[in-house]
Amino acid sequence: MNISPPTRTGSRRRGLHRRRRGAVALLLAVPAAAVPYLLLTQDESRAAKARPSAAAPYKWRNAQVVGGGYVTGLVFNQRERGLLYARTDMGGAYRWDARAEQWIPLTDWLGEKDWNLLGIDSLATDPVDPDRLYLGAGTYTNDWAGNGAILRSTDRGRTFQRTELPFKLGANEDGRGAGERLVVDPSNHSNLLLGSRKNGLWRSTDYGATWRRVESFPVKDGAGSGAGITFVTYGPKGGNTVYAGVADRSTSLYRSTDGGATWQAVAGQPKGQLPQHGVVTGDGTLYVTYTDNLGPNGVTGGSVHTYTPSGGNWKDVSPSQGSYGFSGLAVDPRKPSTVMVTTLGRWYPEDEIYRTTDGGSTWKALADKSVRDASGAPYVGTHTGHWMTALAIDPFDSGHVLYGTGNGIWRSEDADAVTSHWTAGAKGLEETAILDAIAPPGGATVLTAMGDQGGFRHVDLTRVPSGRMKNPLMSNSTDIDHAASKPSVMARVGTGGAQDGAYSTDGGVTWRGFAAEPVAGAHSGRIALAADGSTLVWTQSGQSPYRSTDRGATWSKVRGLGTGAEVVADRSSARTFYSLTGGTLHASTDGGATFTARATGLPADGRLKALPGRAGDLWITGGGKGLLHSTDGGRTFTRLTSVTSASAVGFGKAAPRASYQTLYLIGTVNGVTGVFRSTDKGATWTRVNDEAHQWGAIGSQGVVTGDPDTYGRVYIGTNGRGLQYGDPS
Repeated sequence: MNISPPTRTGSRRRGLHRRRRGAVALLLAVPAAAVPYLLLTQDESRAAKARPSAAAPYKWRNAQVVGGGYVTGLVFNQRERGLLYARTDMGGAYRWDARAEQWIPLTDWLGEKDWNLLGIDSLATDPVDPDRLYLGAGTYTNDWAGNGAILRSTDRGRTFQRTELPFKLGANEDGRGAGERLVVDPSNHSNLLLGSRKNGLWRSTDYGATWRRVESFPVKDGAGSGAGITFVTYGPKGGNTVYAGVADRSTSLYRSTDGGATWQAVAGQPKGQLPQHGVVTGDGTLYVTYTDNLGPNGVTGGSVHTYTPSGGNWKDVSPSQGSYGFSGLAVDPRKPSTVMVTTLGRWYPEDEIYRTTDGGSTWKALADKSVRDASGAPYVGTHTGHWMTALAIDPFDSGHVLYGTGNGIWRSEDADAVTSHWTAGAKGLEETAILDAIAPPGGATVLTAMGDQGGFRHVDLTRVPSGRMKNPLMSNSTDIDHAASKPSVMARVGTGGAQDGAYSTDGGVTWRGFAAEPVAGAHSGRIALAADGSTLVWTQSGQSPYRSTDRGATWSKVRGLGTGAEVVADRSSARTFYSLTGGTLHASTDGGATFTARATGLPADGRLKALPGRAGDLWITGGGKGLLHSTDGGRTFTRLTSVTSASAVGFGKAAPRASYQTLYLIGTVNGVTGVFRSTDKGATWTRVNDEAHQWGAIGSQGVVTGDPDTYGRVYIGTNGRGLQYGDPS
């Protein structure tokens, strides 16, 4: 996925990047010449916090999209049939359920303070003890991102223990499709190696509990590209050979023959290219895929090479040549001369999958000789896909092959046949970033504004929509709204479409792009729709708000508000709009033409919401300043003392015998952070999520809405785990 870290209208909420309280990592004091061990002092308490609760108050599921983001790694366990894992660049890790043929999310327990760990930079499954699983977690290496961590499990990802790392990992940075960087020694499975992007090679000798840098490894920084080590791979079990690829165009491959104690550059290696993946066959031959840039974008060249250590011979076995590289790589353990590779950056006519059965002497291209069924995720189409860097052959079934794309996974049961058949293989894996969501009464269940995919209209949450919202088809939608008293009238804005704003009069079934732009190049931002659908107010990115009374044919600048002022429509009074800017509540009673100040001293970074059905009923989530409520159109506000911190609020159908709509809150109530429900205007709150369902930076995303037709149902937008919806269990 290529979504930015958690933001709101471009301003990063730095509070999310502070280290989780209680997460103490202790460096053992040693002489200056030595390298410190990294010890975890609160491992067991971490494990307890990560462990799912026995009985959740709500049942949580994903609104079905299937895929939607970049699957960067696929790893089979070599000992147990059917045990397979997937990693994503910002949506966590998954385990394959072979019986149900769907993916099980493993990292939804990571909460707001640990959002950076939802990117999985590398993954390793133990070839000796299949119950052991290791995740190298960390999304960004920027200054504002926290350090990475090793998440280690002895029950296949049902629970985890955690070791803090003294450096950062970059699961959503360039080169994220390479790997695996984290590997288990098949000859002694208590030993692991971890290749980092900027901090060299690290070793653990106690099943990942503590780590020490390998000082003999010659690369201790980002190498020539800034991406450091791209893969680490052991040779056949029983030997002491280890290879490490480095993203450096001059020296990109190192070898150890003593289990990783000492290292030497491999003689005769290709120059001017960056290694993506390396796999050693049973006879000791090393296959390496190369690109000319880190990828997944910007690749214009590359190759496939083999290295035979017995004679020190290199051979170029590239299946084709062109302005693209090669990334995905898999060797059939049952038939070591059978190898598959994928191209990267071959945008026309499409990326290709190649298969050889003679060690690379001849290759078969599969794209034109395959049948593809995209019914499991219709929006992806039937092309091979893009960003094809993850590739895996089932060690127990040569025909069972999967590969990852920027939109999910393709899977085949007969990849070894003359004509192979492929299906969308990402059921259960949902990796989208939700920027907004609406649940209009009486119509579609929910509609989303989404990064990378634009957005979907969900009629049935258990079924995948037939396609993305289109005409225009936006690559990123940033906001969507509906008219409260005419919910079939809608508007959305974003970027990447023929137009970057559109409206609908049939509940989002069909759309028409705005005929004009408020300013040249207008895109993204926020859209507000009057209660009766008569007026649009669009605050484009970096601009002052503009209004339209003819569905985007003409626009006029709003008076009384400055650059970036977001506008909210009163959900009952068609002529009334509000804006909370810099701690001041402004209001308009002339259809959004002019705004005047009504109240000051409000949270400067607060988010404003208007309750449907009641004129002038407003709520502000003010972060650390809590939750504020107004019933007089914003002239006065009352703070709810039970809420110590509020990130987002939404509204849903009232409880039986209740006269006021149900409130849903992402925030902290009485010292507990989570998702809450109130049926009495916030006097009391019930937590509806649990420790197993936290989904990272949901507070920063700020997307929560109840269902107007189903009491108790709530929708939560995530940054990498799609749209979650919960119902009372």
